[in-house]
Amino acid sequence: MPGMKPKSVLVTGANGYIGNAVARAFVRAGWITYGLVRNQETRTSLEADEIISILGSASDKGFVERSANQTRFVFDVIVSCTEQILDYVPHYNDTIALLRALAEASNKAGIRPLVMFTSGCKDYGTTGIDGSEDLSPHTEESSLNAPPVLVARAIHAIKIFNHIDLFDAVVTRPTTIYGLSGSFYGPIFDVATKAAEKGVLELTADPKSIMHGTHVDDCAEAYVAIAEADRNVVKGQCFNISGGRHETLGEVANALVEDYKIKNGVKYLPEKKKTGVDIVQMLIGFSQWVSSEKLRRDVGWRDNRQSFSEAVHTYRKAYEAAVAQNHSNVQKIQGFVSMADGGGQSTDGKVVKIQEEILADKI
Repeated sequence: MPGMKPKSVLVTGANGYIGNAVARAFVRAGWITYGLVRNQETRTSLEADEIISILGSASDKGFVERSANQTRFVFDVIVSCTEQILDYVPHYNDTIALLRALAEASNKAGIRPLVMFTSGCKDYGTTGIDGSEDLSPHTEESSLNAPPVLVARAIHAIKIFNHIDLFDAVVTRPTTIYGLSGSFYGPIFDVATKAAEKGVLELTADPKSIMHGTHVDDCAEAYVAIAEADRNVVKGQCFNISGGRHETLGEVANALVEDYKIKNGVKYLPEKKKTGVDIVQMLIGFSQWVSSEKLRRDVGWRDNRQSFSEAVHTYRKAYEAAVAQNHSNVQKIQGFVSMADGGGQSTDGKVVKIQEEILADKI
């Protein structure tokens, strides 16, 4: 409202895929928006989006200690959008130390911040495939049954609620995200490009496997909706963020076949095991239906963007533009795919530093 002081928000990992979208969403909503980044060279891109950049990181102990004593580090909301999946606990502990330091500074100014901690819906594990008997979506009440690579996240994310001495907390669990530079949906376009050359799209999963995604901008708007909701309604809660309907692999595959003009269509094959985390297989073979009814009911959020298969050409063009621009998110994802294909090494034989270069900013 006119005359009211705008609220402030800090987004960590503000140059990452989700973090940047979240920061831009808060800017659009009229918040004074700060973005915490680790590298000097990323600050200009934030400033171009009217995000006030702060150079620092959770692993910088000096920065964390200074944060509790600097009056400029006072925020109504703090959004955590970083993780290091393959070395989760040390990064988590550093993040908690940073969040507590920032909250302490805000407390001194009479503000009790809301911390929004990003986890993910894969923490619940899979559901059945589309049409399977007794199929039902995961809700916030579902048991956590994460795949091995995500167990540490599933266990530790909810420990954010243990810090009520300094801040209120919310845990967000987005589904896999698509749109713009593509994130984990990006490699499926690369697969389709090769399939067009070969003449057939070969996929190693059941066509009824559920692919439940959310557009990254819809996901970002959910964070704003939670931040602007009644604090008493959202604090201490987990919220799933998912699109209005789920798709099947068959729908996505048919859309790709049509858009890429793959002459011999799609062929479904048995899964081939790879060393490491297979990004494409996790996307197409991790069947999961997730309800976001709680988020819609409690804070009034809704998704507006078309599903992946409905607008696959638009999302393809956005991804191709990001590739042409050598977008950092694309580089990170391609590095992760290369590591999975190479059994833990990049294609030139050098070990890829996943923790720092690939998974640190919620790609």
